[in-house]
Amino acid sequence: MEMRITKEPAGCWRVLILSLLWMHLSLSQGHLNQDTMETDVFEPASAFSDLEFGALNTYTGPGNDDTRSNKELPIILWWSASLFPHFPGQTERIDCPRASCLVTKNRKVQLYKRTKSIIFYGTDFRAYEAPLPRLPHQTWALFHEESPMNNYLLSHSPGIRLFNYTATFRRESDYPLSLQWLPSLDYLTGPAVSLQEKNRWRRDGLAPVLYMQSHCDVPSDRDRYVQELMKYIQIDSYGKCLNNRKFPSQRLEDTSTATMEDDEFMSFVSRYKFHLALENGICSDYMTEKLWRPMYQGAVPVYRGSPSVLDWMPNNHSIVLIDDFPSPKDLADFLLSLDRSDAEYLRYLNYKQPGGITNHFLVDSMERREWGVNDMSKPNYLNGFECLVCDRENERQVAERAHKRAPLSVPLPEPRIATNSHMGCPLPTPGYGKVEDLTENDSWMQMWPQDYWQSLDQAEGLEAMILHNETDPGKLWDYIHDMMMKRGRRH
Repeated sequence: MEMRITKEPAGCWRVLILSLLWMHLSLSQGHLNQDTMETDVFEPASAFSDLEFGALNTYTGPGNDDTRSNKELPIILWWSASLFPHFPGQTERIDCPRASCLVTKNRKVQLYKRTKSIIFYGTDFRAYEAPLPRLPHQTWALFHEESPMNNYLLSHSPGIRLFNYTATFRRESDYPLSLQWLPSLDYLTGPAVSLQEKNRWRRDGLAPVLYMQSHCDVPSDRDRYVQELMKYIQIDSYGKCLNNRKFPSQRLEDTSTATMEDDEFMSFVSRYKFHLALENGICSDYMTEKLWRPMYQGAVPVYRGSPSVLDWMPNNHSIVLIDDFPSPKDLADFLLSLDRSDAEYLRYLNYKQPGGITNHFLVDSMERREWGVNDMSKPNYLNGFECLVCDRENERQVAERAHKRAPLSVPLPEPRIATNSHMGCPLPTPGYGKVEDLTENDSWMQMWPQDYWQSLDQAEGLEAMILHNETDPGKLWDYIHDMMMKRGRRH
């Protein structure tokens, strides 16, 4: 099967694209003339009644000296219906470190001139449902902590640069969520099943390696690798993918039991020496419970996922990296050697000893993290990100007003544009073997490479619609068709 290969635009061409996009946002619909922003063009009838303004709940953040009434605050709209970090109700005032805002999920305020930013949940963001036309007085913010497979549009430059603020698993984003699955450093250093007990379970017939997946056919193509690895080492595989063993009880079969870190479930899987920890998508800094949970349990993760994972490990001898081995057989031989040597195996658990966490980058990152995981003393990352957007939008509002008062001496604030480093996940590749060796009817081949490149088409189509001031997102397919026709004529 022929695969589409494209190159990132050369530097000057990329700058031109960005310049055109933001020239459009700056000049269209009167943005050049700040007085126009105060006219009725962005001022439909208010979606909030006076009663609603007076009765709003308040999310109390770190506090500020903002004394404005609710009617004076900028509005932030959560676009994704499935995500709104406030309950009950659909509108609240939030008091953030520097200023306050109203946040709402009521889409009736989309065109309201005080609606300064729209927050999108990456998994739900679809080019054919984007709020068009894109209003020049509004910024777009992206919250996407989930797998890159959920929306590859965001891994292409034309997709990610639609956004002004980001909260993603990448450390380069405005509000990094890289450690979202690590509650605390104490989580890593907790007690584990003794090696003596693990060896006893091995003698009773337990495999050295655990694999447990029910989400098959994913971009990382992990099952293909594990299937090859099974030829060289015994692996107990639970779940729906490559299943060769059943849990001892029906209760443990329930996937929700695993999700909730049930004591019985955790006790059972902690008997294994090695856990195969393969993420469903490959991208820098994308690390999930598949990595952290085995470390909590005192098992050694055999890992494939984030290429930058070693940056985050408690020390330089914490996990076994699949990609360090030229073949599954070489990996199997290494794991069997560790299985035979208690001393060598225990080296991988030294981080659980006092002073065993020696990675200052990890320690500093946890100390700087302002949000908490299962920690009621800290805000969650949803509230934290909306406060970042709120404070940035209040700063932008102040800067725009200063420019309006002195346009010759005070320039307009430069728009912040997300770059590929805020997501930028690569084209999926086979979990084992070469892509040219796969048949055309291979299910993974038919799904994920095509999804990746089709997402690029959608990102370019949406960018074109914004540049053309399109009002109907349903015309996305027409734009994509036109782009493909032009592409065909060039070749």
